[in-house]
Amino acid sequence: MRVFSRVIEEGSFAGAARQLNLSAAVVTRLVADLEEHLGARLINRTTRRLALTDIGELYLERVRQILTEVEEAEALASAATSEPRGHLRVLAPPAFAVHQIAKHLPRFREQYPKVTLELAAPGPVETVDENYDVSIIQVGRQPLDGDFVARLLARSEVITCASPDYLDRRGRPEHPNELHHHEAMLPSFAREITFHRGPWGDDEPAGESVTLVPARPALSTTHSDTMYAAALASMGISGLPSYVVEDALLEHALERVLPEWRVLTLRLYAAMPTRKYVPARTRAFIDFLVQTFGGREHDPWLQAAGCETCPQQVAMPEQRSLLQ
Repeated sequence: MRVFSRVIEEGSFAGAARQLNLSAAVVTRLVADLEEHLGARLINRTTRRLALTDIGELYLERVRQILTEVEEAEALASAATSEPRGHLRVLAPPAFAVHQIAKHLPRFREQYPKVTLELAAPGPVETVDENYDVSIIQVGRQPLDGDFVARLLARSEVITCASPDYLDRRGRPEHPNELHHHEAMLPSFAREITFHRGPWGDDEPAGESVTLVPARPALSTTHSDTMYAAALASMGISGLPSYVVEDALLEHALERVLPEWRVLTLRLYAAMPTRKYVPARTRAFIDFLVQTFGGREHDPWLQAAGCETCPQQVAMPEQRSLLQ
């Protein structure tokens, strides 16, 4: 049942084999044995894709329920032991997995040597995936919504930054309006960028706001690590989450631009499906993440780099728009 479920999740026998650390032949045989045992075909196989049969769809739904109950039974049985153990499946945004989770995993592994981890990072994560024990959720302005349990890890600001070499050549802007003289690197979906300067709280009076509409950025991409690499290579000024650029800021490979201005605030949560019994390994991993990143409403990465946002008081709130 686990193998069949994983084949559907991965979309191929080869993908399931890699995730389960089995050979493709073994995975194929186990699914075939399951179909023979049931006396029904579950998957229609073609050279290009796999498709569930009608009975396969109904069977998969029940299988997932059964596997969840098995996991909860195991969690109940292992709750009496103080030592977390077993396999943990974690889903995370790719950039957070690469720049933060990976470098802290050795310490977690040292603390809990009997826990093995499977880390998936296929794309953005905005809600809990029932197929994983822990989902690292990243949200911007939208509130959390769903039937799950979530704990705040930290706040991360999207900041503008560039290499010192680039800024030495092109100058250091002191106001967002000066950015039209610079090479910009933006996400492909961004049509405009709004900079804010002023108090943090929603109840505070509004500060200064400036909206920029770049005519043609030097680089546009949805891949944050590509933009990060281009910034390191002195291509221009980029907007990136603080958890991505933390190490580069600490090593002075990148420099924060316009440190009094905010672009966007992200919040990161460790979340899990609402279940009656939670394995000790899941609790241990979430507690580890909260301890590592602070578990409160602050940006630990900008704090570590010594370049937290320090907004100045603005005499008169104003709205500006700059069309390039």
